[in-house]
Amino acid sequence: MRTSRLEAFSDGVLAIIITIMVLELRVPEGDHFSDLVRTSGVGLLTYLLSFVYVGIYWNNHHHMFHLVQKVSGIVLWANLVLLFCLSLFPFTTAWVDESRFEQTPVVIYGLNLLAAAVAYFVLQRVIIRQQGADSPLRHALGLDLKGKLSPALLVAGILSALTLDRDGRVGVWLALTCFVVVAIMWIVPDRRIDRAIREYGAPA
Repeated sequence: MRTSRLEAFSDGVLAIIITIMVLELRVPEGDHFSDLVRTSGVGLLTYLLSFVYVGIYWNNHHHMFHLVQKVSGIVLWANLVLLFCLSLFPFTTAWVDESRFEQTPVVIYGLNLLAAAVAYFVLQRVIIRQQGADSPLRHALGLDLKGKLSPALLVAGILSALTLDRDGRVGVWLALTCFVVVAIMWIVPDRRIDRAIREYGAPA
């Protein structure tokens, strides 16, 4: 099966996820900047972070499938698992917003981010296994240090929120810092896939 339907479906789901998240933002109750900060300030920050994560997954997903000529049933299911994890972003983002960064919502948000990262890793492994020993994707990823460091930072953030200074919320802010650092790591476009596309050529 060609990848076009999988990519089109994934693009549509990610677009809906972003739309749902922005609809969760509350309109300020007044007409001053202070009203915007008080009513929507936290929501804008959490929306921005989640928007960046969705954008990162869309960008990397798009690039990755330039190295895939066809997909099997297991690739389709692995992709659906990734989309399921990403579809929870509006819920976990809204909970963090509504709770004003309380511990449990932040931990659940971190687990959501971690689940998406694991699902994306599994999707990569399934594609590599399908492609065989000469997998262009395996060649492109190499050691994938950034891909291995990201889940470690997410786990560190989750554990920080669970264990460090729970009353003073130092752990929560450290967790959020870890989540932001992971996003910043991936904002820079990944050149590995581009190099592999030039070497192997995009699928016909």
